Amino acid sequence: MDSLQSQFSSVLSADKPLSIAILAMGGQGGGVLADWIISLAEGQGWVAQTTSVPGVAQRTGATIYYLELLKAREGEKPILSLMPTPGDVDIVIAAELMEAGRSVIRGLVTPDKTLLIASTHRSYAVGEKEKPGDGIGNPTVVVDATDFAAKKTIAFDMDTLAVKNGSVVSSALFGALAASKALPFSKDVFEATIKSGGKGIEASLRAFNAAYERATKGENDKLSATPVKKLEELPASAGHPVLDRLIARIRAEFPQNAHSMLYAAVKKLTEFQDPAYADEYLTCAASLHKADAANGGADKDYAFTAQAAKYLAVAMAYDDVIRVADLKTRSARFERVRKEVGVKGDQLLYTTEYMHPRMEEVCGTLPRRLGQWIENSPKLFAFLNRRIDKGRRVKTGTLFWFIGLYVTSALRRFRRGSLRHHIEVTHRDAWLQKAEEVLAANYDLAVEVLGNRRLVKGYSDTHSRGLSKFDRVMSALPLLRDREDGAAWMRRLRQAALLDEQGIALDGALKTVETL
Repeated sequence: MDSLQSQFSSVLSADKPLSIAILAMGGQGGGVLADWIISLAEGQGWVAQTTSVPGVAQRTGATIYYLELLKAREGEKPILSLMPTPGDVDIVIAAELMEAGRSVIRGLVTPDKTLLIASTHRSYAVGEKEKPGDGIGNPTVVVDATDFAAKKTIAFDMDTLAVKNGSVVSSALFGALAASKALPFSKDVFEATIKSGGKGIEASLRAFNAAYERATKGENDKLSATPVKKLEELPASAGHPVLDRLIARIRAEFPQNAHSMLYAAVKKLTEFQDPAYADEYLTCAASLHKADAANGGADKDYAFTAQAAKYLAVAMAYDDVIRVADLKTRSARFERVRKEVGVKGDQLLYTTEYMHPRMEEVCGTLPRRLGQWIENSPKLFAFLNRRIDKGRRVKTGTLFWFIGLYVTSALRRFRRGSLRHHIEVTHRDAWLQKAEEVLAANYDLAVEVLGNRRLVKGYSDTHSRGLSKFDRVMSALPLLRDREDGAAWMRRLRQAALLDEQGIALDGALKTVETL
Protein backbone atom coordinates (compact mmCIF):
# COMPACT_ATOMS: atom_id res chain seq x y z
CA MET A 1 0.00 0.00 0.00
CA ASP A 2 2.77 2.47 0.92
CA SER A 3 4.70 1.90 -2.31
CA LEU A 4 1.52 2.32 -4.32
CA GLN A 5 0.70 5.56 -2.51
CA SER A 6 4.19 6.89 -3.19
CA GLN A 7 3.77 6.03 -6.87
CA PHE A 8 0.71 8.25 -7.13
CA SER A 9 2.40 11.00 -5.12
CA SER A 10 5.17 11.13 -7.73
CA VAL A 11 2.60 11.22 -10.50
CA LEU A 12 0.79 14.12 -8.91
CA SER A 13 3.97 16.05 -8.23
CA ALA A 14 4.76 15.90 -11.93
CA ASP A 15 1.50 17.71 -12.70
CA LYS A 16 0.29 14.71 -14.67
CA PRO A 17 -3.44 13.95 -14.49
CA LEU A 18 -4.44 10.93 -12.49
CA SER A 19 -6.39 8.72 -14.93
CA ILE A 20 -9.13 6.28 -13.86
CA ALA A 21 -11.13 3.88 -16.02
CA ILE A 22 -14.35 2.33 -14.69
CA LEU A 23 -15.91 -0.65 -16.49
CA ALA A 24 -19.47 -1.40 -15.40
CA MET A 25 -22.69 -2.83 -16.79
CA GLY A 26 -26.21 -1.55 -16.52
CA GLY A 27 -27.56 -1.54 -12.98
CA GLN A 28 -24.14 -1.71 -11.32
CA GLY A 29 -23.91 1.99 -10.55
CA GLY A 30 -20.91 2.81 -12.73
CA GLY A 31 -22.21 6.31 -13.36
CA VAL A 32 -22.81 6.87 -9.65
CA LEU A 33 -19.27 5.71 -8.86
CA ALA A 34 -17.85 8.09 -11.47
CA ASP A 35 -19.91 10.96 -10.06
CA TRP A 36 -18.70 10.17 -6.54
CA ILE A 37 -15.06 10.30 -7.60
CA ILE A 38 -15.59 13.56 -9.51
CA SER A 39 -17.44 15.10 -6.56
CA LEU A 40 -14.72 13.89 -4.19
CA ALA A 41 -11.94 15.46 -6.25
CA GLU A 42 -13.72 18.74 -6.93
CA GLY A 43 -14.62 19.02 -3.24
CA GLN A 44 -10.91 18.98 -2.48
CA GLY A 45 -10.14 21.72 -4.98
CA TRP A 46 -9.06 19.50 -7.87
CA VAL A 47 -9.97 19.77 -11.53
CA ALA A 48 -11.91 16.68 -12.62
CA GLN A 49 -13.51 15.46 -15.80
CA THR A 50 -15.50 12.37 -16.76
CA THR A 51 -16.68 10.91 -20.06
CA SER A 52 -18.36 7.63 -20.90
CA VAL A 53 -18.60 5.25 -23.83
CA PRO A 54 -21.72 3.09 -23.49
CA GLY A 55 -21.83 -0.59 -24.39
CA VAL A 56 -24.19 -1.99 -27.02
CA ALA A 57 -26.66 -3.26 -24.41
CA GLN A 58 -26.91 -3.95 -20.74
CA ARG A 59 -24.76 -7.07 -20.95
CA THR A 60 -23.40 -7.31 -24.49
CA GLY A 61 -21.00 -4.51 -23.66
CA ALA A 62 -20.00 -2.62 -20.54
CA THR A 63 -19.92 1.14 -20.30
CA ILE A 64 -16.43 2.58 -19.87
CA TYR A 65 -16.28 5.70 -17.71
CA TYR A 66 -13.01 7.59 -18.03
CA LEU A 67 -11.95 10.13 -15.42
CA GLU A 68 -8.98 12.44 -15.15
CA LEU A 69 -8.12 14.29 -11.94
CA LEU A 70 -5.53 17.02 -11.52
CA LYS A 71 -4.58 19.44 -8.75
CA ALA A 72 -5.85 22.87 -9.64
CA ARG A 73 -3.25 25.55 -10.39
CA GLU A 74 -4.12 29.21 -10.08
CA GLY A 75 -4.59 30.94 -13.39
CA GLU A 76 -4.32 27.73 -15.42
CA LYS A 77 -7.06 25.64 -16.97
CA PRO A 78 -5.81 22.18 -17.96
CA ILE A 79 -6.89 20.29 -21.06
CA LEU A 80 -7.89 16.75 -20.08
CA SER A 81 -8.29 13.73 -22.30
CA LEU A 82 -11.68 12.28 -23.24
CA MET A 83 -10.55 8.68 -23.70
CA PRO A 84 -8.14 6.34 -21.89
CA THR A 85 -4.82 5.69 -23.60
CA PRO A 86 -3.57 2.09 -23.39
CA GLY A 87 -0.57 1.92 -21.09
CA ASP A 88 -1.35 5.23 -19.42
CA VAL A 89 -4.17 4.43 -16.96
CA ASP A 90 -3.37 4.67 -13.26
CA ILE A 91 -6.48 2.99 -11.79
CA VAL A 92 -8.86 0.52 -13.42
CA ILE A 93 -12.08 -0.31 -11.56
CA ALA A 94 -14.04 -3.30 -12.91
CA ALA A 95 -17.53 -4.04 -11.56
CA GLU A 96 -17.34 -7.71 -12.68
CA LEU A 97 -14.57 -10.27 -13.14
CA MET A 98 -14.67 -10.67 -16.92
CA GLU A 99 -14.68 -6.90 -17.37
CA ALA A 100 -11.39 -6.91 -15.47
CA GLY A 101 -10.10 -9.40 -18.03
CA ARG A 102 -11.30 -7.23 -20.89
CA SER A 103 -9.52 -4.22 -19.41
CA VAL A 104 -6.29 -6.22 -19.63
CA ILE A 105 -7.00 -7.17 -23.25
CA ARG A 106 -7.68 -3.51 -24.10
CA GLY A 107 -4.27 -2.57 -22.70
CA LEU A 108 -5.71 -0.41 -19.92
CA VAL A 109 -3.89 -2.42 -17.23
CA THR A 110 -0.09 -2.33 -17.23
CA PRO A 111 2.34 -3.98 -14.75
CA ASP A 112 4.46 -0.88 -14.13
CA LYS A 113 1.59 1.50 -13.46
CA THR A 114 -1.94 0.27 -12.89
CA LEU A 115 -3.89 -0.49 -9.74
CA LEU A 116 -6.72 -2.89 -10.61
CA ILE A 117 -9.79 -3.00 -8.35
CA ALA A 118 -12.26 -5.69 -9.36
CA SER A 119 -15.25 -7.57 -8.04
CA THR A 120 -14.78 -11.31 -8.58
CA HIS A 121 -18.48 -12.15 -9.00
CA ARG A 122 -19.86 -13.12 -12.41
CA SER A 123 -22.69 -11.58 -14.40
CA TYR A 124 -22.84 -13.83 -17.43
CA ALA A 125 -22.58 -12.32 -20.88
CA VAL A 126 -25.03 -13.09 -23.68
CA GLY A 127 -22.27 -14.99 -25.45
CA GLU A 128 -21.87 -17.25 -22.43
CA LYS A 129 -25.58 -17.88 -21.91
CA GLU A 130 -26.55 -18.47 -25.52
CA LYS A 131 -24.29 -21.49 -26.02
CA PRO A 132 -26.11 -24.83 -25.80
CA GLY A 133 -23.37 -26.20 -23.51
CA ASP A 134 -21.29 -24.67 -20.77
CA GLY A 135 -20.07 -21.40 -22.27
CA ILE A 136 -18.97 -19.85 -18.98
CA GLY A 137 -15.52 -18.27 -19.13
CA ASN A 138 -12.78 -19.67 -16.94
CA PRO A 139 -12.25 -17.26 -14.00
CA THR A 140 -8.76 -18.54 -13.19
CA VAL A 141 -7.53 -17.42 -16.61
CA VAL A 142 -8.64 -13.87 -15.81
CA VAL A 143 -7.16 -13.97 -12.32
CA ASP A 144 -3.81 -15.22 -13.62
CA ALA A 145 -3.78 -12.54 -16.32
CA THR A 146 -4.63 -9.70 -13.96
CA ASP A 147 -2.07 -10.82 -11.40
CA PHE A 148 0.58 -10.59 -14.10
CA ALA A 149 -0.71 -7.49 -15.89
CA ALA A 150 -1.39 -5.16 -12.95
CA LYS A 151 1.06 -3.57 -10.55
CA LYS A 152 -1.39 -4.15 -7.71
CA THR A 153 -4.71 -5.99 -7.63
CA ILE A 154 -7.57 -5.74 -5.13
CA ALA A 155 -10.12 -8.43 -5.99
CA PHE A 156 -12.94 -10.00 -3.99
CA ASP A 157 -16.68 -10.53 -4.31
CA MET A 158 -17.82 -6.96 -3.80
CA ASP A 159 -21.27 -7.57 -5.29
CA THR A 160 -22.26 -10.14 -2.65
CA LEU A 161 -20.85 -7.90 0.06
CA ALA A 162 -22.85 -4.94 -1.25
CA VAL A 163 -26.08 -6.93 -1.55
CA LYS A 164 -25.73 -8.16 2.03
CA ASN A 165 -25.60 -4.53 3.08
CA GLY A 166 -28.57 -3.50 0.95
CA SER A 167 -26.59 -1.64 -1.70
CA VAL A 168 -25.02 -2.15 -5.13
CA VAL A 169 -21.48 -2.98 -6.13
CA SER A 170 -20.49 0.65 -6.82
CA SER A 171 -20.52 1.39 -3.07
CA ALA A 172 -18.17 -1.51 -2.39
CA LEU A 173 -15.85 -0.48 -5.22
CA PHE A 174 -15.70 3.01 -3.75
CA GLY A 175 -14.75 1.50 -0.40
CA ALA A 176 -11.98 -0.58 -1.97
CA LEU A 177 -10.68 2.52 -3.75
CA ALA A 178 -10.54 4.39 -0.45
CA ALA A 179 -8.68 1.51 1.21
CA SER A 180 -6.11 1.36 -1.59
CA LYS A 181 -4.79 4.84 -0.65
CA ALA A 182 -4.35 5.47 -4.37
CA LEU A 183 -6.15 8.81 -4.00
CA PRO A 184 -4.65 11.34 -1.55
CA PHE A 185 -7.90 11.79 0.36
CA SER A 186 -8.91 10.51 3.79
CA LYS A 187 -11.65 8.00 4.45
CA ASP A 188 -13.79 10.71 6.04
CA VAL A 189 -13.81 12.63 2.76
CA PHE A 190 -14.97 9.53 0.89
CA GLU A 191 -17.80 9.02 3.38
CA ALA A 192 -18.78 12.68 3.17
CA THR A 193 -19.11 12.30 -0.59
CA ILE A 194 -21.58 9.44 -0.16
CA LYS A 195 -23.55 11.41 2.43
CA SER A 196 -23.96 14.29 0.01
CA GLY A 197 -25.70 12.01 -2.50
CA GLY A 198 -29.10 12.09 -0.81
CA LYS A 199 -30.30 8.58 -1.77
CA GLY A 200 -29.62 5.24 -0.12
CA ILE A 201 -26.99 6.82 2.08
CA GLU A 202 -27.10 4.36 4.98
CA ALA A 203 -26.92 1.25 2.79
CA SER A 204 -24.16 2.76 0.66
CA LEU A 205 -22.12 3.60 3.75
CA ARG A 206 -22.52 0.08 5.12
CA ALA A 207 -21.29 -1.45 1.86
CA PHE A 208 -18.50 1.13 1.63
CA ASN A 209 -17.20 0.38 5.11
CA ALA A 210 -17.49 -3.38 4.70
CA ALA A 211 -15.46 -3.23 1.49
CA TYR A 212 -12.97 -0.83 3.07
CA GLU A 213 -12.30 -3.26 5.91
CA ARG A 214 -12.09 -6.23 3.53
CA ALA A 215 -9.65 -4.47 1.20
CA THR A 216 -7.52 -3.30 4.11
CA LYS A 217 -6.79 -6.95 4.96
CA GLY A 218 -4.99 -7.26 1.64
CA GLU A 219 -6.27 -10.76 0.78
CA ASN A 220 -7.82 -11.45 -2.62
CA ASP A 221 -10.35 -14.18 -3.30
CA LYS A 222 -9.06 -17.55 -4.43
CA LEU A 223 -11.07 -18.82 -7.39
CA SER A 224 -11.47 -22.30 -8.82
CA ALA A 225 -11.98 -22.96 -12.52
CA THR A 226 -15.00 -25.25 -12.17
CA PRO A 227 -17.00 -24.81 -8.97
CA VAL A 228 -18.57 -28.12 -8.02
CA LYS A 229 -22.08 -28.19 -6.63
CA LYS A 230 -22.17 -30.73 -3.85
CA LEU A 231 -25.30 -32.83 -3.69
CA GLU A 232 -27.15 -33.34 -0.44
CA GLU A 233 -26.46 -36.62 1.29
CA LEU A 234 -29.28 -39.16 1.50
CA PRO A 235 -30.95 -38.47 4.87
CA ALA A 236 -32.31 -41.06 7.27
CA SER A 237 -35.73 -39.45 7.04
CA ALA A 238 -37.43 -36.61 5.14
CA GLY A 239 -40.11 -36.19 7.79
CA HIS A 240 -42.91 -37.43 5.53
CA PRO A 241 -44.04 -41.06 5.25
CA VAL A 242 -44.34 -41.09 1.44
CA LEU A 243 -40.93 -39.51 0.92
CA ASP A 244 -39.43 -41.76 3.58
CA ARG A 245 -40.62 -44.76 1.57
CA LEU A 246 -38.81 -43.38 -1.50
CA ILE A 247 -35.66 -42.86 0.56
CA ALA A 248 -35.89 -46.44 1.78
CA ARG A 249 -36.11 -47.63 -1.83
CA ILE A 250 -32.98 -45.70 -2.75
CA ARG A 251 -31.05 -47.14 0.16
CA ALA A 252 -32.21 -50.72 -0.49
CA GLU A 253 -32.08 -50.95 -4.30
CA PHE A 254 -29.16 -48.80 -5.45
CA PRO A 255 -25.38 -48.56 -4.92
CA GLN A 256 -23.96 -45.99 -2.52
CA ASN A 257 -22.37 -43.80 -5.19
CA ALA A 258 -25.78 -43.08 -6.76
CA HIS A 259 -27.68 -42.23 -3.56
CA SER A 260 -27.17 -38.47 -3.57
CA MET A 261 -28.13 -38.08 -7.22
CA LEU A 262 -31.19 -40.28 -6.80
CA TYR A 263 -32.31 -38.30 -3.77
CA ALA A 264 -31.90 -35.00 -5.64
CA ALA A 265 -33.90 -36.46 -8.53
CA VAL A 266 -36.69 -37.68 -6.24
CA LYS A 267 -37.04 -34.20 -4.75
CA LYS A 268 -37.07 -32.59 -8.20
CA LEU A 269 -39.66 -34.96 -9.65
CA THR A 270 -41.90 -34.72 -6.59
CA GLU A 271 -41.87 -30.96 -7.07
CA PHE A 272 -42.37 -31.35 -10.82
CA GLN A 273 -45.35 -33.70 -10.51
CA ASP A 274 -45.96 -35.72 -7.33
CA PRO A 275 -44.41 -38.53 -5.19
CA ALA A 276 -45.97 -41.19 -7.42
CA TYR A 277 -44.06 -39.75 -10.37
CA ALA A 278 -40.83 -39.92 -8.34
CA ASP A 279 -41.65 -43.54 -7.50
CA GLU A 280 -42.10 -44.24 -11.22
CA TYR A 281 -38.63 -42.76 -11.76
CA LEU A 282 -37.10 -45.09 -9.15
CA THR A 283 -38.77 -48.10 -10.76
CA CYS A 284 -37.30 -47.21 -14.14
CA ALA A 285 -33.88 -46.48 -12.60
CA ALA A 286 -33.96 -49.80 -10.75
CA SER A 287 -34.55 -51.65 -14.03
CA LEU A 288 -31.53 -49.90 -15.55
CA HIS A 289 -29.44 -50.74 -12.50
CA LYS A 290 -30.30 -54.44 -12.84
CA ALA A 291 -29.11 -54.33 -16.44
CA ASP A 292 -25.97 -52.56 -15.26
CA ALA A 293 -25.26 -55.21 -12.63
CA ALA A 294 -25.85 -58.01 -15.12
CA ASN A 295 -23.24 -56.54 -17.48
CA GLY A 296 -20.33 -56.12 -15.07
CA GLY A 297 -21.31 -52.74 -13.67
CA ALA A 298 -19.67 -53.51 -10.34
CA ASP A 299 -16.26 -53.48 -12.06
CA LYS A 300 -17.07 -50.03 -13.47
CA ASP A 301 -18.29 -48.66 -10.13
CA TYR A 302 -21.82 -48.70 -11.59
CA ALA A 303 -21.10 -45.77 -13.90
CA PHE A 304 -24.14 -46.66 -16.03
CA THR A 305 -26.45 -46.50 -13.00
CA ALA A 306 -25.01 -43.17 -11.85
CA GLN A 307 -25.41 -41.68 -15.33
CA ALA A 308 -28.96 -43.04 -15.60
CA ALA A 309 -29.87 -41.56 -12.20
CA LYS A 310 -29.00 -38.09 -13.47
CA TYR A 311 -30.26 -38.03 -17.03
CA LEU A 312 -33.40 -40.07 -16.51
CA ALA A 313 -34.47 -37.38 -14.03
CA VAL A 314 -33.61 -34.70 -16.60
CA ALA A 315 -35.76 -36.47 -19.18
CA MET A 316 -38.72 -36.89 -16.83
CA ALA A 317 -38.64 -33.28 -15.57
CA TYR A 318 -39.12 -31.82 -19.05
CA ASP A 319 -40.03 -28.18 -19.62
CA ASP A 320 -43.59 -27.79 -20.83
CA VAL A 321 -46.10 -24.93 -20.70
CA ILE A 322 -47.39 -26.16 -17.36
CA ARG A 323 -43.91 -26.14 -15.84
CA VAL A 324 -43.11 -22.67 -17.18
CA ALA A 325 -46.38 -21.26 -15.82
CA ASP A 326 -45.70 -22.87 -12.45
CA LEU A 327 -42.21 -21.36 -12.17
CA LYS A 328 -43.36 -17.89 -13.20
CA THR A 329 -46.16 -17.70 -10.62
CA ARG A 330 -44.26 -18.89 -7.55
CA SER A 331 -44.06 -16.46 -4.66
CA ALA A 332 -40.38 -17.35 -4.20
CA ARG A 333 -39.66 -16.08 -7.70
CA PHE A 334 -41.38 -12.75 -7.09
CA GLU A 335 -39.44 -12.39 -3.85
CA ARG A 336 -36.15 -13.18 -5.60
CA VAL A 337 -36.85 -10.56 -8.28
CA ARG A 338 -37.73 -8.01 -5.60
CA LYS A 339 -34.40 -8.61 -3.89
CA GLU A 340 -32.46 -8.47 -7.15
CA VAL A 341 -33.85 -5.07 -8.14
CA GLY A 342 -33.83 -3.70 -4.59
CA VAL A 343 -37.56 -3.03 -4.22
CA LYS A 344 -38.43 -1.30 -0.96
CA GLY A 345 -41.39 -2.12 1.25
CA ASP A 346 -43.49 0.81 0.02
CA GLN A 347 -42.83 0.17 -3.69
CA LEU A 348 -44.75 -1.91 -6.23
CA LEU A 349 -43.04 -4.28 -8.64
CA TYR A 350 -44.42 -5.34 -12.00
CA THR A 351 -42.65 -7.98 -14.08
CA THR A 352 -43.12 -8.36 -17.81
CA GLU A 353 -42.41 -11.78 -19.34
CA TYR A 354 -41.79 -12.28 -23.04
CA MET A 355 -43.51 -15.44 -24.28
CA HIS A 356 -43.70 -16.87 -27.77
CA PRO A 357 -45.95 -19.94 -27.67
CA ARG A 358 -46.41 -22.08 -30.75
CA MET A 359 -49.36 -24.27 -31.65
CA GLU A 360 -47.16 -27.28 -30.85
CA GLU A 361 -47.06 -26.19 -27.18
CA VAL A 362 -50.83 -25.70 -27.12
CA CYS A 363 -51.45 -29.16 -28.60
CA GLY A 364 -48.92 -30.65 -26.21
CA THR A 365 -50.90 -29.33 -23.24
CA LEU A 366 -54.20 -30.74 -24.51
CA PRO A 367 -55.39 -34.30 -23.86
CA ARG A 368 -53.48 -36.73 -26.06
CA ARG A 369 -56.23 -37.63 -28.54
CA LEU A 370 -57.44 -34.05 -28.96
CA GLY A 371 -53.90 -32.75 -29.43
CA GLN A 372 -53.12 -35.45 -32.01
CA TRP A 373 -56.38 -34.72 -33.88
CA ILE A 374 -55.48 -31.04 -34.22
CA GLU A 375 -51.91 -31.81 -35.30
CA ASN A 376 -53.23 -34.28 -37.88
CA SER A 377 -55.59 -31.64 -39.31
CA PRO A 378 -53.23 -29.37 -41.32
CA LYS A 379 -55.79 -26.69 -42.19
CA LEU A 380 -57.11 -26.42 -38.64
CA PHE A 381 -53.58 -26.46 -37.23
CA ALA A 382 -52.44 -23.69 -39.60
CA PHE A 383 -55.56 -21.61 -38.87
CA LEU A 384 -54.99 -21.80 -35.11
CA ASN A 385 -51.24 -21.34 -35.39
CA ARG A 386 -51.65 -17.99 -37.19
CA ARG A 387 -53.45 -16.74 -34.09
CA ILE A 388 -51.21 -18.40 -31.50
CA ASP A 389 -47.68 -18.12 -32.89
CA LYS A 390 -47.01 -14.53 -31.81
CA GLY A 391 -44.67 -12.95 -29.30
CA ARG A 392 -46.46 -11.64 -26.24
CA ARG A 393 -45.40 -9.44 -23.35
CA VAL A 394 -47.10 -10.89 -20.32
CA LYS A 395 -47.39 -8.71 -17.22
CA THR A 396 -47.49 -11.29 -14.44
CA GLY A 397 -48.11 -8.59 -11.85
CA THR A 398 -51.60 -7.96 -13.22
CA LEU A 399 -54.58 -10.02 -12.10
CA PHE A 400 -55.56 -11.13 -15.61
CA TRP A 401 -52.20 -12.62 -16.60
CA PHE A 402 -51.36 -13.99 -13.17
CA ILE A 403 -54.65 -15.91 -12.97
CA GLY A 404 -54.14 -17.17 -16.52
CA LEU A 405 -50.68 -18.56 -15.71
CA TYR A 406 -51.82 -19.86 -12.33
CA VAL A 407 -54.69 -21.80 -13.90
CA THR A 408 -52.27 -23.17 -16.51
CA SER A 409 -49.90 -24.34 -13.77
CA ALA A 410 -52.83 -26.11 -12.06
CA LEU A 411 -53.11 -28.40 -15.11
CA ARG A 412 -50.24 -30.37 -13.61
CA ARG A 413 -52.68 -32.95 -12.25
CA PHE A 414 -53.70 -33.73 -15.85
CA ARG A 415 -50.16 -33.76 -17.25
CA ARG A 416 -49.89 -37.55 -17.57
CA GLY A 417 -52.80 -37.54 -20.01
CA SER A 418 -51.38 -34.77 -22.21
CA LEU A 419 -49.95 -35.21 -25.69
CA ARG A 420 -46.59 -33.75 -24.59
CA HIS A 421 -46.23 -36.34 -21.84
CA HIS A 422 -47.00 -39.14 -24.28
CA ILE A 423 -44.34 -37.81 -26.68
CA GLU A 424 -41.77 -37.50 -23.88
CA VAL A 425 -42.41 -41.02 -22.57
CA THR A 426 -42.15 -42.49 -26.06
CA HIS A 427 -38.87 -40.68 -26.72
CA ARG A 428 -37.51 -41.60 -23.29
CA ASP A 429 -38.28 -45.29 -23.67
CA ALA A 430 -36.66 -45.45 -27.12
CA TRP A 431 -33.53 -43.71 -25.80
CA LEU A 432 -33.22 -46.04 -22.80
CA GLN A 433 -33.81 -49.10 -24.96
CA LYS A 434 -30.89 -48.12 -27.20
CA ALA A 435 -28.68 -47.60 -24.15
CA GLU A 436 -29.55 -51.04 -22.79
CA GLU A 437 -28.98 -52.69 -26.17
CA VAL A 438 -25.49 -51.21 -26.36
CA LEU A 439 -24.69 -52.00 -22.72
CA ALA A 440 -23.72 -55.64 -23.25
CA ALA A 441 -21.52 -54.93 -26.27
CA ASN A 442 -19.88 -51.64 -25.25
CA TYR A 443 -20.35 -50.55 -21.64
CA ASP A 444 -18.59 -47.18 -21.94
CA LEU A 445 -20.52 -46.30 -25.09
CA ALA A 446 -23.80 -47.06 -23.29
CA VAL A 447 -22.83 -44.57 -20.58
CA GLU A 448 -22.24 -41.92 -23.24
CA VAL A 449 -25.60 -42.70 -24.88
CA LEU A 450 -27.27 -41.86 -21.58
CA GLY A 451 -25.29 -38.62 -21.42
CA ASN A 452 -26.66 -37.53 -24.79
CA ARG A 453 -29.91 -36.57 -23.07
CA ARG A 454 -28.05 -33.43 -22.03
CA LEU A 455 -28.68 -32.10 -25.51
CA VAL A 456 -32.46 -31.96 -25.01
CA LYS A 457 -33.54 -29.02 -22.90
CA GLY A 458 -35.93 -26.09 -22.70
CA TYR A 459 -39.22 -25.80 -24.57
CA SER A 460 -40.55 -24.36 -27.82
CA ASP A 461 -37.80 -23.63 -30.41
CA THR A 462 -35.00 -24.38 -27.94
CA HIS A 463 -36.41 -27.86 -27.32
CA SER A 464 -36.81 -28.51 -31.04
CA ARG A 465 -33.19 -27.57 -31.79
CA GLY A 466 -31.92 -29.72 -28.93
CA LEU A 467 -34.01 -32.69 -30.00
CA SER A 468 -32.70 -32.35 -33.56
CA LYS A 469 -29.10 -32.41 -32.32
CA PHE A 470 -29.85 -35.39 -30.10
CA ASP A 471 -31.22 -37.35 -33.06
CA ARG A 472 -28.21 -36.48 -35.21
CA VAL A 473 -25.71 -37.53 -32.53
CA MET A 474 -27.60 -40.76 -31.92
CA SER A 475 -27.59 -41.48 -35.67
CA ALA A 476 -23.88 -42.28 -35.35
CA LEU A 477 -24.55 -45.08 -32.84
CA PRO A 478 -24.53 -47.94 -35.40
CA LEU A 479 -21.12 -46.75 -36.65
CA LEU A 480 -19.62 -46.61 -33.17
CA ARG A 481 -21.18 -49.60 -31.47
CA ASP A 482 -18.41 -52.08 -32.29
CA ARG A 483 -15.46 -49.68 -31.97
CA GLU A 484 -13.21 -49.67 -28.92
CA ASP A 485 -13.04 -45.89 -29.12
CA GLY A 486 -16.80 -45.60 -29.73
CA ALA A 487 -17.42 -43.97 -26.36
CA ALA A 488 -14.76 -41.33 -26.99
CA TRP A 489 -16.24 -40.51 -30.40
CA MET A 490 -19.77 -40.32 -29.01
CA ARG A 491 -18.52 -37.90 -26.36
CA ARG A 492 -16.80 -35.80 -29.06
CA LEU A 493 -20.01 -35.64 -31.07
CA ARG A 494 -21.97 -34.44 -28.03
CA GLN A 495 -19.35 -31.82 -27.25
CA ALA A 496 -19.45 -30.63 -30.86
CA ALA A 497 -23.24 -30.35 -30.67
CA LEU A 498 -22.88 -28.11 -27.62
CA LEU A 499 -20.42 -25.72 -29.26
CA ASP A 500 -22.84 -23.68 -31.34
CA GLU A 501 -26.55 -23.23 -31.83
CA GLN A 502 -26.51 -23.83 -35.58
CA GLY A 503 -24.79 -27.23 -35.32
CA ILE A 504 -21.91 -26.32 -37.64
CA ALA A 505 -19.33 -28.07 -35.46
CA LEU A 506 -21.56 -31.14 -35.26
CA ASP A 507 -21.79 -31.31 -39.07
CA GLY A 508 -18.01 -31.55 -39.29
CA ALA A 509 -17.76 -34.10 -36.50
CA LEU A 510 -20.39 -36.36 -38.10
CA LYS A 511 -18.55 -36.28 -41.42
CA THR A 512 -15.39 -37.36 -39.62
CA VAL A 513 -17.21 -40.28 -37.98
CA GLU A 514 -18.61 -41.40 -41.33
CA THR A 515 -15.06 -41.71 -42.71
CA LEU A 516 -13.77 -43.86 -39.82
